[in-house]
Amino acid sequence: MIKRVIPIALLGMTVLSACHSGSGDFKNVNGIEYKIVKDAPGDMHPKVGDFASINIKMYAGDSLLADSRKLNDGKPVEMQVQEAKMRGDWAAALTQLTPGDSAIFRVKVDSLKKFLGGQPLPPFMKAGTYLKYQISLVSVKTAEDYKKEQDAKLGQQKDIDDKTLQDYFAKNNIKANKTADGLYYTIQSEGSGNQLKAGDTAYINYTGKTMDGKVFDSNTDPAMAHGRPMKPLQIPVGAHMMIPGMDEGIALLKKGSKATLYLPSGLAYGPASPGPGIGPNSILMFDVEVKDVKSPK
Repeated sequence: MIKRVIPIALLGMTVLSACHSGSGDFKNVNGIEYKIVKDAPGDMHPKVGDFASINIKMYAGDSLLADSRKLNDGKPVEMQVQEAKMRGDWAAALTQLTPGDSAIFRVKVDSLKKFLGGQPLPPFMKAGTYLKYQISLVSVKTAEDYKKEQDAKLGQQKDIDDKTLQDYFAKNNIKANKTADGLYYTIQSEGSGNQLKAGDTAYINYTGKTMDGKVFDSNTDPAMAHGRPMKPLQIPVGAHMMIPGMDEGIALLKKGSKATLYLPSGLAYGPASPGPGIGPNSILMFDVEVKDVKSPK
């Protein structure tokens, strides 16, 4: 749970290289059948590098596989428009739309299997059926505008998180240290030896909690094992393989140290929700103990 979450786009493997078709029948381009259901006025087509805000539903046959509105609290999802990297990349179709457009793309599973060189397909992709995508383009932002917008949101959230943590410390009579990045920490036991440094491997026990004290992950609580062995977690120090607050916090410790790390959301998962129990913009707390340290020879 404390590892980085890599966003996974909705499964999509279609190609579109045609222009608007109106509301007529499906047309066929490179094995892809497509139809523009709603052609809104405008000429602002997304370019590679822009950020598109979309709603998307994906079907296998008549079965709904995914609905972005349900997965994203009713809001459109934002994705950066990429160059098509393979024959069958539906994201390339976004460059053919303008804000307000709605379209349907569909591809025969049999054709898709040929595109993929006969690789095994998931059970829901049955021969003789279609994969279908209903996509509506809500808005488009340039990469520059998107970054400005995100920086503003992050700045506002950082202030909110800091105020929340300060209030928490005051209420619970906690004296916490603060780093330049906004991470707070308390050290219950200083430990011995040298401070951890990049290249070391730290072996830690940890318990992660939300601000209301609910445990969401632990490698010492059997109730959280889920089939995993109860043993210290190996962390390559300075390798940025963990969420930022854990990377920074562990590097402040020594072998034997026991500490509590308080991660503002920007140093945790930000506006993402990595799983049940951790909502968007959640502040997280980790009780950690460095059980062992190994330095490279």
